[in-house]
Amino acid sequence: MATAVFRSYDQRELDLQYSPSSCVDDVEGYFHEYTRRSAEARREIEGFVEVRYGDEPDQVLDFFPAKTHGSPLLVFLHGGYWQEFSRREAAFMAMDLTAQGVSVAALGYGLAPRYTLPEIVTMVSEGVRWICRNTDGLPGSPRRVVLSGCSAGAHLVAMALLDEIGWRREGVRPTEAIAGAVLLSGVYDLDPVRRTYVNSPLGLDVDTALACSPRHLPLTGLPPLVIARGENETTEFARQHTEFVAAVRQAGGCVSDLVVPGRNHFDLPFDLGDPGTSLGAAVRRLFVPSVGGDAR
Repeated sequence: MATAVFRSYDQRELDLQYSPSSCVDDVEGYFHEYTRRSAEARREIEGFVEVRYGDEPDQVLDFFPAKTHGSPLLVFLHGGYWQEFSRREAAFMAMDLTAQGVSVAALGYGLAPRYTLPEIVTMVSEGVRWICRNTDGLPGSPRRVVLSGCSAGAHLVAMALLDEIGWRREGVRPTEAIAGAVLLSGVYDLDPVRRTYVNSPLGLDVDTALACSPRHLPLTGLPPLVIARGENETTEFARQHTEFVAAVRQAGGCVSDLVVPGRNHFDLPFDLGDPGTSLGAAVRRLFVPSVGGDAR
């Protein structure tokens, strides 16, 4: 009998639980669509610009301005288990959102193994605060800022919001700078992750996994959250979702909890820019009343 390495899972089962592609037939098709739509956005959206937010080579964001001055801004963090993909595949919602009067920033960050996970967390947190500090200097001077991320990107968004020292240094609270956040199919407790194949380039130990787990940090002072996952995800991704929603609510946070029928880990993010979907409508509500306006 195989030995359990986490809960009732043996190594093979746990690796499968943290392999989202196990729930889909053709994961490469989704990656191709991310790339295609993001390239279209860079080609078609007037005013697209690359903006450097730090000194590291990967500290660059792709910015897609809406035509309305003072429009809200969606900042998106890509997934890939902190070791794959880039901002170049992370603007697939930009065509839809800019047409609705919402600017988009696809935030780039360095990957493992070149960077440790704490370094990646710091890099992203700095990028988020840089955007909030420099909105007046970005094209269209966006105002109301909403963060979003998928999978590892959701984890990084949560960690950026929970960076108490960084926000204190900035002189503002997250709720003063960020209107809300959309966390898609996230991993919020890294203890099981460090026990899987995912950890090979990350090198997480017990202490680092705990320190980088939003689930185990104080969850007070957060802006309104949309926490969503697809119906077709592994049991562990569903557990991560359910337990994080409960923890944020227990801490007094405002959460919209979405489990989207028919969606999986990879196609759920396409709904971000579609207000006719439950996710797109929830995102839209985070921007109200500033869509087309100038209120922070």
